[in-house]
Amino acid sequence: MAALARGERLQIMVTDEELVVLDNWRFDKRMPSRASAVRELLKRGLAAEGVALAGRLRSQDVGILEPAQKKVKSSHRSAGSTPEETQVNTRQRK
Repeated sequence: MAALARGERLQIMVTDEELVVLDNWRFDKRMPSRASAVRELLKRGLAAEGVALAGRLRSQDVGILEPAQKKVKSSHRSAGSTPEETQVNTRQRK
């Protein structure tokens, strides 16, 4: 087995509720262990705060994006018509 680059051990105490939430998140994300789930959540939390890990993340990579402009598609239907009304109107014209 290859040696891992993890040189420090960190032990934490969590409440029963925190453990349930952690395990549910871990299983939902198919994480192999609690430790890997905690590492991933730690990484995500630090990234959300703009903290770089080992130079892999820059501050410009983390931020809030502007909401996309909603594009309005033009339609041949009259305003307020439902697809069903359009279908009925089309049949009546034939």
